[in-house]
Amino acid sequence: MSVFFSYILLGITLAAPIGPVNAAQLDKGIKNGFWHAWVVGVGAMIADGFYMLLVYLGVVHFLEVPLVKTFLWLFGFFILVYIGADSLKAGSGALTVTTRRSNPPLIHSFSSGFFMCLCNPLSIVFWIGIYGSIVAKSSAHQSIEQLWLYSAAIFIGVSLWDVTMAGMASGFRKYLSERMLHLISTASGICLILFGIYFGWEGVKALLEFRRY
Repeated sequence: MSVFFSYILLGITLAAPIGPVNAAQLDKGIKNGFWHAWVVGVGAMIADGFYMLLVYLGVVHFLEVPLVKTFLWLFGFFILVYIGADSLKAGSGALTVTTRRSNPPLIHSFSSGFFMCLCNPLSIVFWIGIYGSIVAKSSAHQSIEQLWLYSAAIFIGVSLWDVTMAGMASGFRKYLSERMLHLISTASGICLILFGIYFGWEGVKALLEFRRY
């Protein structure tokens, strides 16, 4: 049981580092409330699950093909810059506790989290390194049932962080001033754009490297 809880902790630590998804959750929580922030995380978690499945099936190396990685970097650049710019535009107006929250479809928040995570080549490297080692260890010394148990524990940890982040993000709105809400929303948008620029730069480098061959 202690091993199970250690993998839950691993899931939390995998989801906790600040990145595009956490920035988007913060932004969605302030603007649209708990459910939109939570659904962003759910989308990212499903993308993580997709990569975990590819690692398990042994076909994830297809995603390391230079052309595929170039596409992921550049498409990720487009997604992040678009969402970041939209966040800056939406946050340019006054944000107050009494202001009626906008209520866009939840599928928009879900797709934001899903594509941000799916188009992040760092996720591929991350899951190959972390989950790949778990698969290798389990296949050598443990049963397939234990592998699925550990995988479930990781997802529980990611889900716990998702709920915590969504609650924190939506709760901020009740206690922060209008100016602070505006600054956080703007900072989230800038953060997403900066991540997008990084993705774009990596995409250009990958494209130039690919053209050499």
